[in-house]
Amino acid sequence: MQVHPIGVIHTPFKHAAGAPLTPRFAKGVRGTVEVYDAFADGLKDVEGFDRIWLVFWFHLAVVSKSVTPTYIDPMTPHGVFATRAPSRPNPIGLSCVKLVAINGHALDVEEVDILDGTPLLDIKPYTPQTDIFEVTRTGWMGAIMSEEGADHRVADDRFSEHKMPED
Repeated sequence: MQVHPIGVIHTPFKHAAGAPLTPRFAKGVRGTVEVYDAFADGLKDVEGFDRIWLVFWFHLAVVSKSVTPTYIDPMTPHGVFATRAPSRPNPIGLSCVKLVAINGHALDVEEVDILDGTPLLDIKPYTPQTDIFEVTRTGWMGAIMSEEGADHRVADDRFSEHKMPED
């Protein structure tokens, strides 16, 4: 299997610490998605979408463990596949950002929660007809995220820059 970047994502976030955890917590944060020339033709008709999925490589994430702490529940390790932690067996990220404008082969986006310099793997359109599902269970995250007064909006540096959570 080979994966090659199709571009690079530029944002104000140089380090994980302080970056928003999701696009919902990144209101007003702007970035640019630079698509390499070889893939620029693939942007045809993208301007018709309010939101796009960015598929990217967590290039600064440390090697994953099968059980890991998380930003929103640092005291209780969870199975990596029950988390959105960036340290994963294949450090692939997915973020649904607001598309503001297209300037040639650069996309101006908003509500971006991605670190600067992140390799872009793919872009897909967001459509509510196919991307919204009604759910009744959200696992351990549901209780944590609904805690009154809890603020789980920004990251720290536990998964990046060669810092490894304690065993």
